[in-house]
Amino acid sequence: MSDDDWFEDALEGEDASDADEETDGDEEWTEFPRDDDPSDTPESADSDGPPDGSAPAAEQPGEVPSEADGTATRDDAEDDSLFDEGFGSALQDVETPTIDDEDGGDGPVAGPEGFDDLDFVLEGSDEPDFDEEIDSELPRLDLGIDGLDRMIQGGVPERSLIVAMGSAGTGKTTFGLQFLHHGLEQGERAVFITLEESRDRVINSATEKGYAFDEYVADGQLAVVDVDPIEMANSLASIRNELPALVEEFDASRLVLDSVSLLEMMYEDRAKRRNEIYDFSRSLKEAGVTALLTSEASEETPYASRYGIVEYLTDAVFVLQYVRPDDFRETRLAIEIQKIRDANHSREKKPYEITNEGISVYQQANLF
Repeated sequence: MSDDDWFEDALEGEDASDADEETDGDEEWTEFPRDDDPSDTPESADSDGPPDGSAPAAEQPGEVPSEADGTATRDDAEDDSLFDEGFGSALQDVETPTIDDEDGGDGPVAGPEGFDDLDFVLEGSDEPDFDEEIDSELPRLDLGIDGLDRMIQGGVPERSLIVAMGSAGTGKTTFGLQFLHHGLEQGERAVFITLEESRDRVINSATEKGYAFDEYVADGQLAVVDVDPIEMANSLASIRNELPALVEEFDASRLVLDSVSLLEMMYEDRAKRRNEIYDFSRSLKEAGVTALLTSEASEETPYASRYGIVEYLTDAVFVLQYVRPDDFRETRLAIEIQKIRDANHSREKKPYEITNEGISVYQQANLF
């Protein structure tokens, strides 16, 4: 395959095949002691002054200025004071949401199967409501992953560069397939570039999950392109120059590259690797698509990519990781949103499962 027709040949091959809510009420705080109220002063202040007759001590931090020095006292605003009672009293009557259990009573939230010995609780009153959309001029879109979309207020800004980062078996490829499937269902066009699997393997994996990728390919709505990582590395300069025009010609709005780690490992020199990946990520942004990269996590920490590059070049980072309890009885999966530029989002770690239908995130459950 030449440098100039890698994408066209792939498409031809397809044609040939078939803040906490801000309160408006009077939130009340603990009242500072007043100079004229002996009940709020320390016992040492019961006398008129120091026993040795020396001058009174300097005003302590936190004391309220008196009328003598020309400033208003708290008595002037006694009725409107914000310091009448403590946090405990102010929050005493706050209702905590519950979910009815099977018997009709209030009970804890049931977690996913296999998570029975973990503590799952509802989001408390201190958790922002991420279902509420925010006012923004930036067009936004949903990822199509149940539970995860509700952790993002308003959705991910369009034309963002996203990375799903995790170790083997955490569902990175499934994340990408589900991301494209959601857009295809809404009539969007998409491109899936795989450096790991064959084109047929990707389509079969998607159809097994109920995603009609074979039909989307036959209709010309989806392009699945398998590229050898060595070939792509050797041709990366021409590919990144052609990619924006090719994506625009195909009219794609979503793109997945699985996985960028295989492309990174083609460069032994660290500086060259960083420059090439930086230029490639910039070409994806210029292509005008919302692009998702999958990346292997570092062996030392799940919060960094294998080469420590893509998390700094992307607009959003999703961390998929294993959670192993001390008893080692069962391995669980948890997801965390490390960052999303221009979007508010939950920073909690949430459990998820990979099922025959894709990834399901249990947004209402807390994982301890």
